[in-house]
Amino acid sequence: MDGQGLVLFFVRLLAGTGVFLVGVHLLTANIEQLATERIRGLFSRTADKRLVNAGVGAAATALIQSSGVTTVLIVGFVNVGVVDLYQAAAMIMGANVGTTVTAQIAALSAFPITTYVQALIFVGILMTMVCKRDQAKKLGFILAGLGLIFAGLGLMSEAMRDNREGVQRLFETVSDPFLLLLIGVALTALVQSSSAITSIIIAMSVAGLTIGTGGNESLYIILGTNIGSCVTALLSSFGAGTNARRASLIHLMFNTFGTAIFLVMLLCWPSFMEVTFQRWFPSAATQIAMFHTFFNLTCTAIFLPFCGLFVKLSGLLVRDRSTAGPGTFLDERMFSSPALAIGQLEKETLRLSDMAMDAFRTAYQSFVRGDESLIDPAKARIGQAGEVYRNAMNYLVRLSAQSGLAEEQSISDLHSNLSDVMRIAEIADNLTKYTSRSLKLGQEFSGAVKVELGQMVDCVERLYGVTRELFEKKDFRLLLQVDEMEEELDGYRKRLTENHIQRLKEGICKPENSGVFISLVSNLERLGDHLTYVAHTAADGAALGRGERASGGGTV
Repeated sequence: MDGQGLVLFFVRLLAGTGVFLVGVHLLTANIEQLATERIRGLFSRTADKRLVNAGVGAAATALIQSSGVTTVLIVGFVNVGVVDLYQAAAMIMGANVGTTVTAQIAALSAFPITTYVQALIFVGILMTMVCKRDQAKKLGFILAGLGLIFAGLGLMSEAMRDNREGVQRLFETVSDPFLLLLIGVALTALVQSSSAITSIIIAMSVAGLTIGTGGNESLYIILGTNIGSCVTALLSSFGAGTNARRASLIHLMFNTFGTAIFLVMLLCWPSFMEVTFQRWFPSAATQIAMFHTFFNLTCTAIFLPFCGLFVKLSGLLVRDRSTAGPGTFLDERMFSSPALAIGQLEKETLRLSDMAMDAFRTAYQSFVRGDESLIDPAKARIGQAGEVYRNAMNYLVRLSAQSGLAEEQSISDLHSNLSDVMRIAEIADNLTKYTSRSLKLGQEFSGAVKVELGQMVDCVERLYGVTRELFEKKDFRLLLQVDEMEEELDGYRKRLTENHIQRLKEGICKPENSGVFISLVSNLERLGDHLTYVAHTAADGAALGRGERASGGGTV
């Protein structure tokens, strides 16, 4: 092979790899969007059982078609405290099993039927152009992605087949197991896709090419890809919390220890491939894919009982840092899966609502007790809520830029809900001002007034409890209760105002107290309105997703 031929070979090989990666990306992104609820459901089923967590990792990776993306998501979940290290260790092991699905798909390129599968590119793109429903368009992209995967594999195989003699002479000279292992590590770290490198090896086998003597040599590269696949998670853990860095280290240790065991076995058993997979499966492509699956299943079976040991080792290697940031459910690693990022934003919205209500309770107690010492704690809580709100809004804006139409409604709803929740903290701030003003002017309120205010605040608390449950559990049957309590608050505002006017006529209340009292009652009613808006926004958004409209009288 002359210099020009070598250049053309690599150009065609890179072109085929590029087409393959585009296909994987289309397949991954659109399956993930169609399976949004399933993926969220999988990660919500984490438990203390190792097999369950390993199954979650395997199933999520099989859906997403990328162990790198799954592992990065797991690192993100650990960083925000959604899962602990013991759960993460098992999920990471399961993710390695799930990623073998891509190699099995690639191995199908050895069969003649795959030529016809490439026609899915046309079928899929035609669907995206003709169909109007978003789900149908996504299905079209999935079909096109599947076709592109086989088209890319075909291009790679053809490039190698057309230059078979020159390529074969090149690869025959590479037979050192450690060099082949390092090649697998380096190439996977470079492209950050073990699936791409494994698929190139499979494409070589389809073209009739062998590495070294054609024995175990190709397997050493496969082993190297498993270590190289850890780079993505390691890079994502930089700047993250201690446990997130430990999770990425567990991923590296798992793959490294497994590779070491198989490396020793292959070195001691030079005829391993010949007496096992070459006898069991007629296609060289299937042999490589099956070894990849066998390797990950075996390593998971060996190491799954020792998750605790991996956690302890990671704790010894990555020490606790003295400074810990404030708790949050938000992590940029979730941007790779907008559906999961939205789920985390919903949890952050609940966290913000709890902080805002805590600030409101403190401010209210300061008012009814006439206790100036509670004003500063209330303002501190309001400031903390403001910081959480700003961070959540920035996160939401950045997520919106990376999301598709499927997430547009959810993002819009969260934007509205975050704003409504923050209004609660602003109402708490108003209450601190009323307290300061009352104390400054020496205003006093009768016991009857405080009892009536207490009844209205009790209604606010009940409304908050129901709204929170509706938002968290997506139980939209509670919407009727929300509307009833909102009407009850309206009735309280009217009744308290009328009673105040009557007390003014009777000379029980002083006219100078009217401004603070009327404003306070109005703010309590506004707080109820914002809680009602949150409930209706959540319910209407869910109804739109089902192609209907939520019932109830609230508006946003």
